[in-house]
Parts: sequence; structure tokens; C-alpha cells
Amino acid sequence: MGHRGERASCLPLLLLLLAFCRGRVVRVPKGPLIRVMGTEVVIPCNVSDYDGPSEQNFDWEFSRETDFVRIVSTWDSTFTSEEYQKRVGHGDIKLRRSSNDAVELVIRNIQPTDQGRYKCSTPSTDATVQGNYDAEVQVKVISDGLSVSGSKARSSVSLRLSEGDSFKLRCSAITTSPEHTHLHVTWQIKGGLTWRDILSLTHEGKFHPGPGYEERYRNGDIRLDTGANDTYRLSVSQASSVDGGVYRCLVSEWVRGADSSWQKIQEKSVEIASVAIQRTALDVVISTSNVSVTERDSLDLICNITTDRSGFFQAEVLWYFSASPDDTLSDAQVLLSVDRDSVVSDSTLISLSHVDRNSYRLLVREVDVEDSGYYFCQAAVWVPLHNGSWHKVVERTSAPVSVVVTALEPDYEVFLNASKTPKFSDDPTELNCRITNAQDTEANIRFTVSWYYRQRLRSDDVVMEELLATMDADWTLLLGDRSRERTQNGEIIFSKKTADIFSLRIQWTSESDRGDYFCVISAWSRHRNNSWVKSKDVTSPSVSIFWATQGPVFNVSVHSDNPTIYQGELADLLCIITMEGMALEPDDMSFDVSWFAVRSFALDREPVLLASLDRRGIVMQSRRNGSSDLSLERISPLEFRLRVHGCEDHDFGNHYCVVTPWVRSATGVWQREPDIKAKPIFLSVKMDVLNAFKYPLLIGIGLATVIGLLSCLIGYCSSRWCCKKEVQETRRERRRLMSMEMD
Repeated sequence: MGHRGERASCLPLLLLLLAFCRGRVVRVPKGPLIRVMGTEVVIPCNVSDYDGPSEQNFDWEFSRETDFVRIVSTWDSTFTSEEYQKRVGHGDIKLRRSSNDAVELVIRNIQPTDQGRYKCSTPSTDATVQGNYDAEVQVKVISDGLSVSGSKARSSVSLRLSEGDSFKLRCSAITTSPEHTHLHVTWQIKGGLTWRDILSLTHEGKFHPGPGYEERYRNGDIRLDTGANDTYRLSVSQASSVDGGVYRCLVSEWVRGADSSWQKIQEKSVEIASVAIQRTALDVVISTSNVSVTERDSLDLICNITTDRSGFFQAEVLWYFSASPDDTLSDAQVLLSVDRDSVVSDSTLISLSHVDRNSYRLLVREVDVEDSGYYFCQAAVWVPLHNGSWHKVVERTSAPVSVVVTALEPDYEVFLNASKTPKFSDDPTELNCRITNAQDTEANIRFTVSWYYRQRLRSDDVVMEELLATMDADWTLLLGDRSRERTQNGEIIFSKKTADIFSLRIQWTSESDRGDYFCVISAWSRHRNNSWVKSKDVTSPSVSIFWATQGPVFNVSVHSDNPTIYQGELADLLCIITMEGMALEPDDMSFDVSWFAVRSFALDREPVLLASLDRRGIVMQSRRNGSSDLSLERISPLEFRLRVHGCEDHDFGNHYCVVTPWVRSATGVWQREPDIKAKPIFLSVKMDVLNAFKYPLLIGIGLATVIGLLSCLIGYCSSRWCCKKEVQETRRERRRLMSMEMD
């Protein structure tokens, strides 16, 4: 126990001494280093924990048994012994500095005589001698037992393949080294100036795909298999253009060192084959360029495919339809397809047949207008793989073919007649719209009617027709605003008497119903999806419904005493109503008056409502943007005045009034008369130049006067008090001249 205590107490002291005694350390790899005869050997040596300059010198020596022979030095050119001077002089043995504290001894074409111990030494630059100044490593030279060759001992073969083909390449690699070595096999390709790794079987027995080949390796398209007689087989499936080039087999021999790390001791390669990949040519053409067919006929298109592919392959064909030739296939509609197993997708009115090996026919039966557009044919070539799957080699799409389907329009005429015409107010009116001379109107054609009304005006103004009612393709009646309420009350009746006669009946015709009537017969065609599409409209001649009345006839005009005014003034516009014929009491008539303005010199813009006064005396004004104001009043039973207060620039334009008369009948019922529009009058707003510049001018004159007076005052004060000086005249002495005699 006592001795153990003494040893424990000495341990810290020993560690302390070792720390203080630490010095220079020279290192070389742990031996033995196994190298192959004829290869290049590199032995590194480095030094650390030294004093002195950063760049250190190194000496190398060699010993086969006991004595060391000097080989080469970094600082002494006379260091080399006579035995090595020739090899050092030729560069077969040299030193290569890798850093200030490390060098490499390079021996080219090492021979069995170079087997032995190599010592690396460093001259001391330390203040005290500490550490080790040299290190030794054992080098063992073995014979070259690695042999690499192509299949059947041929140096290289040439292969011409088509795109999508598969091929296999073989190389043989064997070693008879006395040491336990492992082989590392790599298949490489050179398509340009550099070699690229395809797939490797490492010395550790692992597969490693090269850059860019990872996906193909995972899919099984690139494989490396080992076979009998030390062969290594590269299998390539679905060859493409990138697989063209020169292939070689690169084999390196590895041995595990004394430090358990793997060391490559030699490397050999052999070119196996030159592979050329030919692209598969495929042309896809539709036999016709532009096609025009009539509705309900058949569309017949043939797609021809041509390829230079030999051997076994299958074609796949798809037909596309698009409304535009610029659409991509992703936006187009797939009509039919036949896959590589000759299975055709099913359709009722469209069929796809295989005419021969290179022709595929598309037949569309009973085409309609919706079939107009552009048709594409896409073809692809598939080849079988070794595992039973299929690979698409090439795919092409034809140019689009324009197809125009001409609608089959029915031929017919339309006439409108009045079976009952009113002679007085409240009489019935009945109009019949008849279809005549109808041709090509089979079961796929359907007729509907639309009724229109056009008001008669006393002036030359154009009035747009008003829709009374219309039918859609399923004979649903759609009412217009003018007839909706009266139709719902039963006053107006729309009916279809026969297959070719449509009727409009007004039970009690009023004076507001007087005008022109016409009908429009629409022909509808039924498409393949049972939808109805309008194919034609025929308009009938108009029929006038009118009778003379004993009531008054109203006329409207616009008057202004001064249509040209200046800004800020008041504009007066009068809407004057006059009557012709039978006179009425003021209590038996009333008027709706609306004022409009068109903000342009010509009547080429939409009118703007200014204000309105209904027959009950209620005034409505539209919203205004400017500062001017409006007032509308009735100054007599037949005169209405519009005033624009404080006129501005935007108040100019054509102004007119629209009057709707209301007349009370003998039964006390108020009846509305047709609207009457007055002829526009142009209101011009000018700028008053004098008033516009009067105040700025007066203000300018006033300011100029004040500034002038102020300037004069400042000048006077400055000269009077601030700039005054006292000028003192210097008296001159008067002296008489001396005479010359006195001088």
C-alpha cells in the first residue's frame, strides 16, 4: 500500500515534467506503406511545435537494412549521396513542399530495390533541444498483379443505337497481389473533353451513381452487375442522346493501411466501346389542311405517322380539338385516343379506326356549328424494356387543321297582318304573325316569336322600338316593361294559334297603343347535346295601328329671350305648350314636364336630366357638381319656366323639354298622351372679361400706388435725417511771394 501511494504522488509530477519537456514533433505515415512496383509513391512528412523560422528544412534518408543513405534535402544541394544523384537529377526522386512545415517525398516508378525504411529529419532551429527530430516509415513494394480488359479481350467496339434502345458493356478486372487488396470499379463516359462517372462499385462493396445519374439508378435504368470470371457489366436502358460517347472501365486497387484507413495503391483503365445514339424521327401529318362541312354531315380526318424506327415498337395516337390554333394541348379537348395496345376510347358520335400501320382515321358524325375549330393529331412511339415495361421514345404533334361547319339555315318568310283593327279607343286589336314558304324545317328546327312596338312621333326624332314580349327556345314567354302589367291583368294576350301562326291581342286599345307593330320569327336548331341554338331571325313588315281622335293635339317649343349670357347671370328658358283642335278646360288637362341638357354643340352625347315637374306639382332636381342652381315653376297652365341661377361654363349646351300630357275623359278617367319632345335651344355661357379683371386690376393699381408712396417717403426720410453731413471749408492762407533779392 505504501508503494502505491508513492506512485500516485509521483504521477502529477511526471505529467508536469512532460508538459515542460514538450518540443519538436516530426511525423510520417504509420507503416508499413504497401505500394505497387512501377507506380508513383508519395510519402508526406511534417513538423510541429518548433521554434525559429516558420519555414523548416527537411532531409530524407533510406535504409535497406541498417545504414541510412542520404537521398535528398530541401536546403543542402550536396546532401544527396552518389547512389541517388542520377535519379534525383532526372526528377525521378524529388521533394515537393506542401507548406512551410510539410513536404512530400515523391518517388516515380518505384522498384523492389526501393523497399525499406525511409527517415525524415529536420535540422534544429530550437533554442533548446526538445522532442524528436526525425521519424521513420517502412515501405513495402509488391508486384503489379492488376489486369483490366474489355469483353473478349477486344480493345474497343462501336455501337450505333436508336433512341430508347438498351445496351450492355462488359469489362474484366482481376488482381493477383500477394496482399489483401480490394478493387474499385467505375464506369465512365466522355462526350466531350472530360470523363464523367456513371456508376461505381466501391472497394467497400457499395454502389455509387455519378452526378446526374441518381434518378436513373433508382429507376433501374442504369445498373452494374458482377459476373463470372471477374466481369463487371454496365446495363443502360432507355438510351437517350446524352448516352452517346466513349465508355471506359476505370479500376483502382485499394489496401487497408496500418491505421485502418483505405489507401489507393494503383489505378488502371481501358476503353470499352464508342456508342452513338441516333434520334428517332417521327412525322405526324393530317392528310387535309382546311375542311369545310355542312351541319349534320360527317367529318373525316386521317392522321399519317412516319418514323425511321426499326424493330418492334407500338404507336399511340390522340386526337385533340381546340377553339384556337394557339392553344396548348393542356387547354385542348381530347376527342379520342388509341393506346399502344390498340385500345380505342369509346364515344357515340366519334370513332377512331386504324386504317393501316401508319394511318389513323377520325370520323365525327352529324357535325354541328359547335364542332368548328382546330383539330390536332398527336402520336408517340413506345418500345418495350427488359423488365416488361414500356418506354416512350419520341412524341410529336401535327399542325392544326381548321374545320368550319356551315350552319344549315332554314328558309322561310314572315308576314304580319291585323285581323282586328280599332276604330275608336277601347276597341280590340288582334295581330297575326305568320310563317310562310318554310323549307328545310325538319324536327330539329323550332320557331319562336318576338313582338315589338314603335311609337309614332309628330317630329322627325328617331324612336327605338320597345320589346313587348319574346319567346326563348323552350317557348317560355318573357314580357317587356311596356306590356308586363297589362299582360298580367289580362288586357294583352300572346298566343300561338297554330304551328306557323303567333297572335297578339289587345283587349281594350288605348290611344297610347297607337303606333307601328312588327314581329320577329327566330329559328332554333337542336344540337347533339339536345341544346337549342338560334340560327336565324326574320323580321316582318310593320303594321300601323292608328285612328283619328277628336281630342286636342299638343305641340311643345322652347323659348329664351337671351340664349347667350355671361357667367354668373340668370338664364331663363320657357317650355311653351300649344293646342290644336278641341279646346279643353285647364282642370281637364295636366302635364309632366322634364328638362334635359346635352353638353355639346352637336347632339352627340347622352342627355342629362336637369329637373322635372309632375302633374301633381312635385319638383325633382338631379344632383349637380357646380355652384349654379336650378328652379322650375309653372307660370301659366301651358307655360313652364326653368331658371339657371349663377350660370357657369358647364351650363352650356342644347336644352329641351319633354312633356307628357294627361287628359281627363268624360268618365273622369285620366289618360296619358304620348310624350312630346321640343326642339332643343342652345344656351351659350360667355366670360365677362371686364368683371373678371376689374377687381384684380383695382387691387393691383392700389398696391402699386401704396408701394410708390412708401418708397418716396423712405427716400425723403433717408435724405433728410440719415444721410446728412457737415461740410467744413478749409481756409487757405494767403502768402505773398518773396522777391528774388530778398531770397
